[in-house]
Amino acid sequence: MRRYGKHTDEDDIRSRPNRKGTRPRTHIRPKHEDAADGMVLTVDRGRLTCLVDDRVVLAMKARELGRKAAVVGDRVSLVGDLSGKKDTLARIVRIGERSSVLRRTADDDDPFERVVVANADQLAVVTALADPEPRPRLIDRCLVAAYDGGLTPLLVMTKSDLASPDKLLELYGNLDIPYVVTSREELENGGAADRVREFLVGRTTAFVGHSGVGKTTLVNALVPEERRRVTGQVNAVTGRGRHTTTSALALPLAGSDDWVIDTPGVRSFGLHHVDPSRVIHAFPDLEPGTEGCPRACSHDEPDCALDAWVAEGHADPARLYSLRRLLATRERTEGD
Repeated sequence: MRRYGKHTDEDDIRSRPNRKGTRPRTHIRPKHEDAADGMVLTVDRGRLTCLVDDRVVLAMKARELGRKAAVVGDRVSLVGDLSGKKDTLARIVRIGERSSVLRRTADDDDPFERVVVANADQLAVVTALADPEPRPRLIDRCLVAAYDGGLTPLLVMTKSDLASPDKLLELYGNLDIPYVVTSREELENGGAADRVREFLVGRTTAFVGHSGVGKTTLVNALVPEERRRVTGQVNAVTGRGRHTTTSALALPLAGSDDWVIDTPGVRSFGLHHVDPSRVIHAFPDLEPGTEGCPRACSHDEPDCALDAWVAEGHADPARLYSLRRLLATRERTEGD
């Protein structure tokens, strides 16, 4: 008769013998020395389309990567079926070190950071001069994200046949930011693409802009054949017959090793992830004026030296207003 409780002795304890073939858990991960190198072209609902040599391959993230996510522009290592045939799936087992990262949040009070693009050298901020009206504060936000993420900015102004670029050039023309002014006619006949292409040589360029500014039209003019070819291959691999700019898409510039990345149109560009002390770097016309500011100056207080800097004509008052508005929203004291 088996005894329980305080009357139990060691003879009543049954030990479960080890089962044959049971392997101990290990934290050692496979090295995947035979993994192939690739680049992420687009991401759609957990499936990543990658370019491996000259093949478009559908892949998913390997479990051992944990929460680390791959984004468009990432250099990755893949194993599994790399044939690129329909209904095949490879695994991404490594994500390479990133040289730059373009990040945004939905709003300034949203702590969830979204990595839009990795490893881009340049951020082309596309804005229409009319229809829709330009949004300088959105441009400033994109510039902050570019400088913070290690990208060089490029300003592309479209629809110059509808409005003059002079007002925007007063704000940005003397900031050492390269810019291109284009018209609707130039977008249609390829002239705009030819002039923009000069700024893309030797770089991977991400294009960002508000919906309706002509961003995707410009990208299509830059890579007309490549978009059809790549999206055709993507659809052949995924079995889906759609691709719109609901997610970023990397496209190669014909005849070069350069890339352009079309991103979805944005309504807002949150900067929750950016330290307020780094916001000033996006205002090179104002930054020298901060030398006279008191220590830990918020740039919106009575002793701030930027008021005198602007009054002396070193910068446009609208730029100081934009800086202070950005800092205010970043501190969650004002909406945008």
